[in-house]
Amino acid sequence: MTTKKVFVTKDIPAKGIQLLEEAGLEVVVHQGDSTLTEAELIEACKEADLLLNVGQLPITKSFLEASSHLQGIALASVGFDHVDLETATSLGIPVSNTPDVLSGATADVAFLLMLAVSRKAFFRSKEVMDGKWKGFGFTEELGIELNGKTLGILGLGRIGIEMAKKAKGAYNMDIIYHNRNRNTEAEEALDAKYVSFEELLAQSDVLSVHTNLSDETRHKFNKDAFAKMKSSAIFVNTARGAIHHEADLADALRDGQIWGAGLDVTDPEPMTADSPLLQMSNVCVLPHIGSATIETRTAMAEMAAKNLLAAWNNKQMPQIVNADIYK
Repeated sequence: MTTKKVFVTKDIPAKGIQLLEEAGLEVVVHQGDSTLTEAELIEACKEADLLLNVGQLPITKSFLEASSHLQGIALASVGFDHVDLETATSLGIPVSNTPDVLSGATADVAFLLMLAVSRKAFFRSKEVMDGKWKGFGFTEELGIELNGKTLGILGLGRIGIEMAKKAKGAYNMDIIYHNRNRNTEAEEALDAKYVSFEELLAQSDVLSVHTNLSDETRHKFNKDAFAKMKSSAIFVNTARGAIHHEADLADALRDGQIWGAGLDVTDPEPMTADSPLLQMSNVCVLPHIGSATIETRTAMAEMAAKNLLAAWNNKQMPQIVNADIYK
């Protein structure tokens, strides 16, 4: 019997590889820092039976049609907007993601960015590293305090709830949110108030984004949205870069329409070195590290591996995102 092969697009924690190999699968991992082109991914998957896709490498219609022999695709990510699910479903290829396990780690980064922006921490730290710390400036580059302020959340799901818990516990922040559907359990647990999107913009002292990227949310935070926010507001995005319009965000910050911004995701990603956002004292940018802890990345690798093992054994993937495949 021919050994089944798994292709992994980036290196993952050893536990994930171990689970696959202990089950008798041959694992081939793409080596190096280069991002695979679609042609390279197609070529790599010609001899593969299963694919473990790490990060946001696009899984397109043309790739899927060229790789229709795949028994399953496991994503080592919670988002799946980079996958043509309609084509995968039509070809009978199950696709899974890694929800829940990264909620706490991602919320930590959102909280970190909120606090860092409020005290202009990245900019002030760079001053020290660049030898520009000359003395004590009593009124220079002052921050703002968070205690008792209002945290607005777009997308009060698993990650948003974790962010709200941290903000409420640390700074006694009032929680407001906007979802497509109300989250009554979270309302009771957090004393959170459901508001319209317009009210979310107008009332938030900190507005943190925790929603999926879709046609509805793409560039939802644009020139018009930023103009409706408080001039003292902080915008935080740890979800997907394309949810905000980056040029409009830079304009809003430069013109004082909002006070600051913290980004773990950008558009484009990686962010270009000449982005005006990187020169602003009230902006903190991280390189998409929301889930980047040893514990979380290991848990994601294990979950992705277990989803592939289920597909290999002709069982439904536990975290399948296109369950319609079985209808």
